[in-house]
This record gives sequence, structure tokens and C-alpha cells, in this order.
Amino acid sequence: MTQAGRTNLAHQIESQPEELERLLGSGSVRQEVHGAAEALHRVRRIWMVGTGTSQHAAHLGAAMLQDAGRSAHAVSSMQFVKNAPIVGPKDGVVIVTHTGETSYALSARALAFAAAIQTVTIAREGIGVNDVIETVPKETSETYTVSYTTALLVIAMIAAEMGADSVTTEALHMVPDAVRAALAAPGTEQVPVPRRSLQIVGSGHASITAKEGALKVREGARVLAEGHDAEFFLHGTAVPLTADDHLVAIASGDDDGLVEGIANAGAGAGIGVTRLAETSSLPSVLAQIPLTVRLQLLASRFADERGQNPDTVIVPPWDDAALWSIGSPIA
Repeated sequence: MTQAGRTNLAHQIESQPEELERLLGSGSVRQEVHGAAEALHRVRRIWMVGTGTSQHAAHLGAAMLQDAGRSAHAVSSMQFVKNAPIVGPKDGVVIVTHTGETSYALSARALAFAAAIQTVTIAREGIGVNDVIETVPKETSETYTVSYTTALLVIAMIAAEMGADSVTTEALHMVPDAVRAALAAPGTEQVPVPRRSLQIVGSGHASITAKEGALKVREGARVLAEGHDAEFFLHGTAVPLTADDHLVAIASGDDDGLVEGIANAGAGAGIGVTRLAETSSLPSVLAQIPLTVRLQLLASRFADERGQNPDTVIVPPWDDAALWSIGSPIA
């Protein structure tokens, strides 16, 4: 908890506009981004690698690099290490790791270096390794927020350097104010703590945000929450839902109306429904940053209402050191 009695999670959520502005204005970060973009220009394919929240960043990061016309693919750190795609000297790897301590992420980085593959790492400040684009200090809440949005911004800066169509420098500078607007009016104030589960559904880029938002609610508030791609949700996932559940339908990116159709069907089935939209004019992939902040605030509010501590998430027996060391690179 912070000294004022507020959670570290709440403090770090509120810190995001300033941290995003700091990165955009940092000469050293821009220089590191330029170097990463030049390195990735020389490769044939780019593998975006991360675990948990970082894997969500990898998926959106791949979309940003695809916007720059590059062949970019997102995989989990464990998948990259244990079931690695066939990679060679013409491939590049971008490792996203909040803490710089995640076992399989470290192994993925070691594997890429050992294979002499062009590697870019995005991580917190002070992890003590070379060739890292640093974002923010290690978070004091285990419900990671600002390290996620700043990692997304760094990848977006790389994509802009590589000539992305919609992820432009002008659009990047709109992100901090869009986050401020999300903090001021999140659009989730009326979402109730569900009796059983929270279901978040999105389409396209917003499907990744649905999964990230659900993860924050699970971690921070210890509420059963699930995030889904709209098509996947429609094909059987919705079957057991009842009035004990609540559905958040992300309207942004719903070009063909599938999410709205799901929202209508859910209401018809007696399920509570809240529609959530991103109000900024950001391009879709960048709009996921403020949209994620809206769901972070939901997780923080749920934690407060339920008397949960969102700053300490991994507790016994899940915090076993031996369990978390599985997958670490061999010394």
C-alpha cells in the first residue's frame, strides 16, 4: 500500500500519462528505438516473445510491426523455447519482459543470443543486461499496468521508425492525452462485481485487450474473469453463462457488428451487459493502450470493493521459488 493508504496499483495506473510522455520525450530512448528499428529492418521475420501480460504485448506488438509491412509473429516464451519455430540468421526476436526475471523469457533471450539472432529486449529499468530498451522502474504492484502500456509504446515507436502506416509519430503523441481521458472517464463505473464471473469480449486488436483486462481483474481483485475473441466466444463459450455472470462488450473495432450481436444475445439470455468503447481517435492498435487503462481501473475498483490487495498477487503455494525457476536458462 502507498503511504496515503491507496494501493500501489492505483498509483501506478495514474502514473501512466506522465511515464508515456517521458518515454516519448527521452533522447536516449529514441536513440535506442532507432537502433532497434535499424536492426529489425535487416531481418526477414520478427518473432515477438513474452509471457502472460508480456505475451499480450507481443501480440499487439506483432500487429504494429505488421502495420509497417513486416512479417511479425507472436509466441509465448515457453513456446519459443520448447517448440521453437525454425529460425535462422535472417530472423529477429523481440523479447518483452516486465521484470527481466521471467524464466522462459530469459531462456528465450539466451537461445536467441546463442543462435546469433538479432535480438531486441524491452524490460524495466535496471535489469543489469546489455541491449535493453528500458521502460519504467520495477512495479511495486504485482498487477502490472504501467510496464505494459510503456512496453506497447516502445514497440509502437519502433514500428513508427520502420514506416508503419497508421502507427505514426503524430499518433504516438496523442497516446498520453488519450490515457488521461480514460483515467478521467473510464466508462466502466457501472460494471458490477459479478456473482460468478466477468466475461470480456472484443474483436480484432480489442480481443487482446479483453484478455489483458480479464487478467488484471483476476490478479488484482481475485474475481473470476475471462477475456475472449468474439468469434471464439460465440462458438460455445457463452453456453453456461447465466444472470450470475456479467459481460463487458468492447464496441471499439467491432466493424462487422459481431460484438454488438453478442451483447444483444447476452442481454436476451438475462446476462448483465456493459458496452465499452474507446473515445479517442487513435488508430486501432494504439487505441488499445487507453482502452486497457479503462479495464485496469475496473480491476482496481473491484479490488477496493472486495477488500483485496492488488499489490501482492502471487501468494503461497503459488509463490514457490522452485516452481517459478522452471524454464530458467542453464547457467
